[in-house]
Amino acid sequence: MKPLILASSSPRRKELLQQVGFQFSIRTSETDERLEPDWTPQDAVLHLSQKKAEAVFLKHSDAVVVGADTIVVIDDVILGKPSSRQSAKRMLTQLSGTNHQVLTGVTIISDTNKISFFTQTDVYMYDLTEQDIDQYIDSGEPFDKAGSYGIQGLGATLVKEIKGDYYSVMGLPIAETARRLQPFSIYPKL
Repeated sequence: MKPLILASSSPRRKELLQQVGFQFSIRTSETDERLEPDWTPQDAVLHLSQKKAEAVFLKHSDAVVVGADTIVVIDDVILGKPSSRQSAKRMLTQLSGTNHQVLTGVTIISDTNKISFFTQTDVYMYDLTEQDIDQYIDSGEPFDKAGSYGIQGLGATLVKEIKGDYYSVMGLPIAETARRLQPFSIYPKL
């Protein structure tokens, strides 16, 4: 059986793979995450997940590599990770009282096979007061997260409802990923 490599330093993706019993190592590479202006959100997550997986696979061609990317989209505009307190506040204000989509793209690659897919989850946010937003930003949690929030932490208090895969919002649709790994002969160790 080939080794499994996660091409991500995301603690959430690591936690999800561990939670269901996968044995894997982590390898990352510096990849350019700039988006082309003509890409749809779906194109963006698929392209970025492929880029991450392929970069690691080039150095570990004897393995099965999983790459993933998550974006937040509101009104067809992609919200990335905030670069400052002001950008986090701007994003959270924009998301307040609305629904938006979280898309996670996943690419799995080996020397004999490559598949890519994405999931989309609708997320509905509470109406957030300025105090809600400032307290959340003060926690430091928004700064490494697309859309400036993480559903698995304190950001859960901002979310009213989701329709779709909770784990995809965390960064990896773990059930579908596990099923997509089966043709690569990769299974969790129970």
